[in-house]
Amino acid sequence: MNDSNRYKLCIFGDGGVGKTTFTHRFLNRVFDQDLKMTIGADFSVKDVKVDDANVNLQIWDFAGEERFKVLFPSFAKNTQGGIFMFDLTRHFSIKNIDDWLSFFIKEMKFSNIQIPIIMVGSKLDLEEKRSISTDEGIELAKSRNLQGYFETSSKTGENVDNIFETIARLMLKVKNIL
Repeated sequence: MNDSNRYKLCIFGDGGVGKTTFTHRFLNRVFDQDLKMTIGADFSVKDVKVDDANVNLQIWDFAGEERFKVLFPSFAKNTQGGIFMFDLTRHFSIKNIDDWLSFFIKEMKFSNIQIPIIMVGSKLDLEEKRSISTDEGIELAKSRNLQGYFETSSKTGENVDNIFETIARLMLKVKNIL
């Protein structure tokens, strides 16, 4: 794999929003509701094909608990893409979006490049418990100048591959590869 097509991707957001099950679903094609809480960060690698480009995604699943936030800036260093994840059934899971995004904005200022970030609402399969509408999510993403808004279910697999393909495509575009 060409180093120029190796991209660091951070998945971040409050604890319990489904970041680890989302990543696990993408990597292993299964839903595991018994995954343990992430301590610090988990790191995984997966190759994906986007159009004619091969992309090596280095996926950093960052723990969302308050006690780990102090570690986030060092984990986010040299990131080429981000996924801010929240839980569609817990309205308070979007309240810290600006805190999370500030780490990336700071990193962009250091690196002088635009880091694509998309916003993802999880637990779409729990529609009856939904507390954040699609329109509200789209508006929030637009108001923060994010490069997309998606909703997903790690349980059903809905939109999981599409989200990773989209962020990989955005990272390739920043490098003028697509």
